[in-house]
Amino acid sequence: MLAEIARRFGGELVGNPSVRVERVATLESAGPGDIGFLAQGKYRDRLRSTRAAAVILPYTERDTTELPRILCDDPYLYFAQVSILLNPLEQFTAGIHPSAVIEPEAQVASSVKIGPGCHIGRGAHVGEGVSLGAGCVIGDLAKIGDASLIHASVVVYAHCVIGKRAIVHSGAVIGADGFGMALDSGQWLKIPQIGRAIIGDDVEIGANTTIDRGALDDTVIEDGVKLDNQVQIGHNVRIGAHTAMAGCVGIAGSARIGRHCTLGGGAIVLGHLELADGVHISAGTLVTKSIKRPGSYTGIYPLQEKGSWGRTAALLRNIDKLETRVRMLERIVAEMRGKD
Repeated sequence: MLAEIARRFGGELVGNPSVRVERVATLESAGPGDIGFLAQGKYRDRLRSTRAAAVILPYTERDTTELPRILCDDPYLYFAQVSILLNPLEQFTAGIHPSAVIEPEAQVASSVKIGPGCHIGRGAHVGEGVSLGAGCVIGDLAKIGDASLIHASVVVYAHCVIGKRAIVHSGAVIGADGFGMALDSGQWLKIPQIGRAIIGDDVEIGANTTIDRGALDDTVIEDGVKLDNQVQIGHNVRIGAHTAMAGCVGIAGSARIGRHCTLGGGAIVLGHLELADGVHISAGTLVTKSIKRPGSYTGIYPLQEKGSWGRTAALLRNIDKLETRVRMLERIVAEMRGKD
């Protein structure tokens, strides 16, 4: 019931406390038994037409509906908490599929679920309550922390470490070689990558994301980091705790990303750069220098019609000449004023 939700998460309940809530939904798709939320006033028209049984609103929207409602400071966060409550992680039955291969000296807890076709290398450690989906490969001496959920076809290379309560989605690769090459008489010489990839507790790694092992030192992903799908983390990178990255972000080797940072989809950070704690990078931004102060940063060239873009690009190519002419004119004006 709505009253139980309010007791658990707080907020102010207005209207019928006995309304039964079974699911979360958007305002547009909600129906009987659903709870929706409104975080921004510009979507108020959807609130007026929703068929939801109840809604979560900011205090400022108290009188915008007659529906049973919970008022709170952050409706989006509150909605997330309710969604977790109503959609708990699926429970599994422990067991090891007959087709799984567990090499000698591997330590596998009795409470794990290991799916078909998995391979666990020599000396690997798989902790209590871990679930490995079909086709996972855990390399020699690798470690998977307690209560981690590893979806199908994840590869964790030798010696790498994943902390507790991790969620790793299908196709992710942890600990592949970093891109370390030296030029030798016109040919590339591969540098052995002898570090590890170390993943902290409560980290989520999206589908087909790749985290390279370090060349000498380790690549480190600290606690609580959230990585979306198809993110590339280069060798020797360190990502601070509770940082989040959207899809297709690329972090080049030896970069250092601070704590509580966010990077929008498709953002790129060049190698050996440092981002301070609390830095927020907009989608599609190319970061070419270190950022020492927290704040929001954007480096996106605005979209234009193709012909206009070409003319603007031509002007930009000649911006240094324009600057020289302006400075020359400034000197001439200053000289003329000096003669008055």
